[in-house]
Amino acid sequence: MAAEAGLDLVEISPNATPPVCKIMDYGKFRYEKNKKAQEAKKKQTIIQVKEIKLRPRTDVHDLEVKKKHIRQFIAEGNKVKLTVRFRGREMIYKHFGIELIDKITTDLSDITLVEGQPSLEGQSLQVILSPKKS
Repeated sequence: MAAEAGLDLVEISPNATPPVCKIMDYGKFRYEKNKKAQEAKKKQTIIQVKEIKLRPRTDVHDLEVKKKHIRQFIAEGNKVKLTVRFRGREMIYKHFGIELIDKITTDLSDITLVEGQPSLEGQSLQVILSPKKS
């Protein structure tokens, strides 16, 4: 009688003792399972990491523009990776890069949290800013 109605014996929970099986339409079961997965995927938020690149001698107006971009990225809920690149002999003056990052992080402290200390990787000084929980 089950074969006539188009029903199948489906193993629901194979790891249970004893295993759980149901008599149901397997095609409909797979369809509903895929629909639930699509709904869950639609509701999840994806956090991107945006990167802002600076130089140690970046001018004041350019810094204001960069801060404006950081504010937009944070408002969208993204993290921001702030990178200060040193070239050539600028590596001697790492303290300028650290001062620049400190200045930007204090100016944006109302909306951002700093994740860790600035780290020097090769010729760049990096820090990650994340949005504050409201």
